[in-house]
Amino acid sequence: MEEEAEKEKMVKVYIMGREFEVPATLNIVKAFEYAGYRFVRGIGCRGGYCGACATVYRFKDDYRLNFALACQKAVENNMYLTILPFMPAEKAIYDLNNLKPRGSVLLELYPEIARCVACNTCTKACPQELEVMDYVQAAIRGDIEEVSNLSFDCIQCGLCAMRCPAEIVPYNVGQLARRLYGKYIAPQAMHTHKRVEEIHACVFDEELDNYSLLAKEDVEKLKKIYVEREIKVG
Repeated sequence: MEEEAEKEKMVKVYIMGREFEVPATLNIVKAFEYAGYRFVRGIGCRGGYCGACATVYRFKDDYRLNFALACQKAVENNMYLTILPFMPAEKAIYDLNNLKPRGSVLLELYPEIARCVACNTCTKACPQELEVMDYVQAAIRGDIEEVSNLSFDCIQCGLCAMRCPAEIVPYNVGQLARRLYGKYIAPQAMHTHKRVEEIHACVFDEELDNYSLLAKEDVEKLKKIYVEREIKVG
């Protein structure tokens, strides 16, 4: 009985200024939908990986703003909510093929990183719990590999940029570093190049045609081939 009562517990939230009562078990995304809102933008994977549902919220009689991904944060009583479908932020324009992975390239394209005051607000805002300030500092030092490693799990939600008092856009800096690292610094996967060459040479065309035919005529046989396929490890 206690469990059923807990499931039925309702909390009061304010969505776009309107008051609603929603189940306390819902996250912010589901609370919006429970209240009758239909998402066209500002929602994606619903699992915390796409970064589309950046949310600003505060509590009644509390001036402080809080930030989260709506799919990860459960509703609480007296929450004032709004989801941000887009984060307006400056992004450098560049041609990766014309860039070189020299230490100064991040600072040249994003000179605002030099304004970083190491307040760590960006790190506190990150729903992925990334060390954002650390990779901004690494960008200032020109350590592309370090920036790439520390920002690897960034989902581009924009919350770090929203909170930064120095008007830095850390997620765009991290994205550039990862692109430079992947193109110029990371060891090349030669087996991938070989496979691409084989695809261009139509090596697999006949095999793919056979699979397409199976998909139309004998799906169960195709499933069996898939399950029993040889998987190479390492």
